[in-house]
Amino acid sequence: MKPAKGHPETFATNHKARRDYEILESFEAGLELKGTEIKSVRQRRASIDDSFARIDGGELFLYNMHVSPYEAGNRFNVEPLRARRLLMHRRQIDRLAGLLSQKRVTLVPLRLYEQHGLAKVELAVGKGKRVFEKRDRIRERETDREIQRALRRHRK
Repeated sequence: MKPAKGHPETFATNHKARRDYEILESFEAGLELKGTEIKSVRQRRASIDDSFARIDGGELFLYNMHVSPYEAGNRFNVEPLRARRLLMHRRQIDRLAGLLSQKRVTLVPLRLYEQHGLAKVELAVGKGKRVFEKRDRIRERETDREIQRALRRHRK
C-alpha cells in the first residue's frame, strides 16, 4: 500500500530505541546503498533493530543494519551486515560529533524510509536509560492506567 502523496513510506522501524534510550534530538540522513540493496529495502527486507551509527574518519556510518540479499540479485548482492555510509552535511556531522562527546550518549536509527525516491534514515541522539529509570517509567504507566480505570468506574 502506497502512502499519501508527499508522505514518506516507512520500511523499517527500531522499536527498541525509544524503550532503551531517552531521545534528545533527531536528524535525517541519506543512506548510501549499493546495487540491489534498495530493492530489498523496498520489499521491507531490512532490519535496524540492533543498529547504531558512528563517526569514523570524519564520515558517518551505520553499523549492524541487516539488508537481506535480493533474490534476483545473483552476483550483484553485497554483504547483508556491511557498514553503510550515511550522507549528511559536514556541519551536521561536526555538530553530531560534539553531541556524541558527552557520556552515555549514542546515535541510534529510529526508522528507515524513502522520500522522493531516496533512502533516508531518521537518526536520534539518545542517552541510554538505566534499569531503574525503565522501572520508574513502567510504574508511572501502571499508576496512570489505574487512575483512568477508577475514573471510568466512578462515572458509571
